[in-house]
Amino acid sequence: MQKKIILKTTILFAAALGLICLFTLILAKPGNNYYYTQIDNTRIEQIDPQGGVINFQGSLPYSYTLPALDEKGKKKDITFSASKELTEGAYIRLTVKPIRGVTAWEEVQYEELPAAVRSNYDAPAF
Repeated sequence: MQKKIILKTTILFAAALGLICLFTLILAKPGNNYYYTQIDNTRIEQIDPQGGVINFQGSLPYSYTLPALDEKGKKKDITFSASKELTEGAYIRLTVKPIRGVTAWEEVQYEELPAAVRSNYDAPAF
Protein backbone atom coordinates (compact mmCIF):
# COMPACT_ATOMS: atom_id res chain seq x y z
CA MET A 1 0.00 0.00 0.00
CA GLN A 2 2.79 2.44 0.89
CA LYS A 3 4.62 1.60 -2.33
CA LYS A 4 1.55 2.62 -4.37
CA ILE A 5 1.33 5.94 -2.50
CA ILE A 6 5.04 6.61 -3.06
CA LEU A 7 4.71 5.73 -6.77
CA LYS A 8 1.67 7.99 -7.23
CA THR A 9 3.41 10.84 -5.38
CA THR A 10 6.51 10.45 -7.57
CA ILE A 11 4.43 10.48 -10.75
CA LEU A 12 2.51 13.58 -9.63
CA PHE A 13 5.76 15.34 -8.72
CA ALA A 14 7.29 14.50 -12.12
CA ALA A 15 4.17 15.76 -13.92
CA ALA A 16 4.18 19.01 -11.93
CA LEU A 17 7.88 19.51 -12.65
CA GLY A 18 7.22 18.90 -16.36
CA LEU A 19 4.44 21.50 -16.39
CA ILE A 20 6.68 24.03 -14.66
CA CYS A 21 9.38 23.46 -17.28
CA LEU A 22 6.85 23.82 -20.10
CA PHE A 23 5.49 27.12 -18.76
CA THR A 24 9.03 28.38 -18.26
CA LEU A 25 9.80 27.68 -21.92
CA ILE A 26 6.63 29.42 -23.05
CA LEU A 27 6.81 32.50 -20.86
CA ALA A 28 10.52 33.06 -20.30
CA LYS A 29 12.29 35.89 -22.10
CA PRO A 30 15.60 34.00 -22.51
CA GLY A 31 15.75 31.50 -25.30
CA ASN A 32 14.80 33.85 -28.11
CA ASN A 33 16.10 32.92 -31.50
CA TYR A 34 16.45 35.51 -34.20
CA TYR A 35 15.81 34.80 -37.86
CA TYR A 36 16.26 37.19 -40.74
CA THR A 37 14.31 37.37 -43.99
CA GLN A 38 13.60 39.68 -46.88
CA ILE A 39 10.00 40.63 -47.63
CA ASP A 40 8.54 39.14 -50.80
CA ASN A 41 4.96 40.36 -51.22
CA THR A 42 4.22 37.66 -53.80
CA ARG A 43 4.18 35.24 -50.82
CA ILE A 44 1.63 37.13 -48.74
CA GLU A 45 -1.73 35.63 -47.81
CA GLN A 46 -4.69 37.62 -46.61
CA ILE A 47 -6.38 35.97 -43.64
CA ASP A 48 -10.14 36.14 -43.11
CA PRO A 49 -10.52 36.59 -39.33
CA GLN A 50 -14.23 35.76 -39.58
CA GLY A 51 -13.62 32.28 -41.03
CA GLY A 52 -14.94 30.39 -38.00
CA VAL A 53 -11.63 28.59 -37.51
CA ILE A 54 -9.29 29.22 -34.60
CA ASN A 55 -6.63 31.62 -35.87
CA PHE A 56 -3.40 30.97 -33.97
CA GLN A 57 -1.73 33.90 -35.75
CA GLY A 58 -4.03 36.33 -33.95
CA SER A 59 -6.39 38.76 -35.63
CA LEU A 60 -3.76 40.23 -37.94
CA PRO A 61 -5.00 40.20 -41.53
CA TYR A 62 -1.77 39.36 -43.41
CA SER A 63 0.31 36.20 -43.19
CA TYR A 64 3.78 35.69 -44.65
CA THR A 65 5.60 32.39 -45.10
CA LEU A 66 9.16 33.19 -46.10
CA PRO A 67 12.54 31.48 -46.07
CA ALA A 68 14.49 32.86 -43.12
CA LEU A 69 18.05 32.46 -41.90
CA ASP A 70 19.30 32.19 -38.34
CA GLU A 71 22.44 34.01 -37.19
CA LYS A 72 24.60 31.14 -38.46
CA GLY A 73 22.97 31.15 -41.91
CA LYS A 74 20.81 28.03 -41.47
CA LYS A 75 17.64 28.30 -43.59
CA LYS A 76 14.09 27.58 -42.38
CA ASP A 77 10.62 28.55 -43.66
CA ILE A 78 8.84 30.69 -41.07
CA THR A 79 5.26 31.97 -40.97
CA PHE A 80 4.38 35.23 -39.26
CA SER A 81 1.56 37.77 -39.34
CA ALA A 82 1.41 41.50 -39.86
CA SER A 83 -1.22 44.19 -39.58
CA LYS A 84 -0.34 45.61 -43.01
CA GLU A 85 1.43 44.68 -46.21
CA LEU A 86 5.14 45.15 -45.52
CA THR A 87 7.62 47.04 -47.69
CA GLU A 88 8.79 44.92 -50.62
CA GLY A 89 12.47 43.98 -50.25
CA ALA A 90 12.75 45.13 -46.62
CA TYR A 91 14.95 43.09 -44.29
CA ILE A 92 13.12 41.79 -41.22
CA ARG A 93 14.42 40.34 -37.95
CA LEU A 94 11.96 37.82 -36.49
CA THR A 95 11.96 37.01 -32.78
CA VAL A 96 11.10 33.32 -32.43
CA LYS A 97 10.38 31.67 -29.09
CA PRO A 98 10.21 27.94 -28.43
CA ILE A 99 6.66 26.59 -28.77
CA ARG A 100 5.10 30.07 -29.29
CA GLY A 101 6.75 30.76 -32.64
CA VAL A 102 7.20 34.30 -33.96
CA THR A 103 6.40 36.79 -31.21
CA ALA A 104 7.74 39.95 -32.84
CA TRP A 105 9.34 41.31 -35.98
CA GLU A 106 11.17 44.50 -36.83
CA GLU A 107 12.63 46.01 -39.96
CA VAL A 108 16.45 46.19 -39.98
CA GLN A 109 19.00 47.65 -42.36
CA TYR A 110 21.23 45.46 -44.54
CA GLU A 111 24.28 46.49 -42.47
CA GLU A 112 22.59 45.17 -39.30
CA LEU A 113 22.30 41.63 -40.68
CA PRO A 114 24.80 39.09 -39.31
CA ALA A 115 27.61 38.27 -41.76
CA ALA A 116 26.33 34.72 -42.37
CA VAL A 117 22.92 36.14 -43.31
CA ARG A 118 24.25 39.06 -45.34
CA SER A 119 26.15 36.70 -47.62
CA ASN A 120 22.81 35.20 -48.76
CA TYR A 121 21.31 38.52 -49.86
CA ASP A 122 22.37 41.09 -52.41
CA ALA A 123 23.41 44.47 -51.05
CA PRO A 124 20.78 47.10 -51.79
CA ALA A 125 21.55 49.45 -54.67
CA PHE A 126 21.46 53.11 -53.68
